[in-house]
Amino acid sequence: MPTQLRIYTIKHGALDQWLSEWEQQIKPLRLRLGFEVLGAWTIPETNQFVWLLHYDGPESWGIADNAFHQSDERRNMNPDPARNIAQIEQYFLQPVG
Repeated sequence: MPTQLRIYTIKHGALDQWLSEWEQQIKPLRLRLGFEVLGAWTIPETNQFVWLLHYDGPESWGIADNAFHQSDERRNMNPDPARNIAQIEQYFLQPVG
């Protein structure tokens, strides 16, 4: 049951556009492919978007994530929401206790 913390630094001036495209395109596709978004936040002072992505499906994380990136729907997003991302950090979280 992996959960991943994702921290995206968004290009200056593009945070609102990123949020709109993430909400309308990225999030729904992730949900359709078996992922769960546990939460999403912005840090306006640093132009960052932070979210928790969870997967508890039949495939491994890698296979499920690859299916997202290789899906026709993701590859045909135009314009590509990733154009607004300046930097990506991704970390798998380990439960405590």
